[in-house]
Amino acid sequence: MVLLTLEDVHWRTGELVVRGKGSRMESLPLPADVGRALAEYLRRDRGTTTSRRVFLRAIPPRIALTGPCAIDHIVRLALARAGIPPQPQHVAHLFRHSLATRMIRQGASLAEIAEVLRHHTQASTRIYAKVSLEALRGVALPWPLTGGAP
Repeated sequence: MVLLTLEDVHWRTGELVVRGKGSRMESLPLPADVGRALAEYLRRDRGTTTSRRVFLRAIPPRIALTGPCAIDHIVRLALARAGIPPQPQHVAHLFRHSLATRMIRQGASLAEIAEVLRHHTQASTRIYAKVSLEALRGVALPWPLTGGAP
């Protein structure tokens, strides 16, 4: 989303063009509530600039965010304000990991999670299955040892 431009927002069709790794582009739905929040941001908070990027630095100079490191910085500041201790690198990935873990807990399949996270293959998503199995081990009852084999 750091690279999102004004041209990527298709208001009439309610879609966003999202650019991913390897020059991959996909159209995703723009929910009405997100569209309203985005329109409000563009009208009120974005400020005046010649940049075509949607998201800009909050402090002058009002230029486009430079990449994923900018998101990590924003997340680190928010975590610090919330009193959460500093995290390892790539803290923006915490959101993706939290979403995938929540989806698993609610019964989503790996295929569904891979689609939402825009993974090229389910192999990239398997790490979340491991997290789910570890969580299950913590709540699973041990197999009864008496009475012979199952």
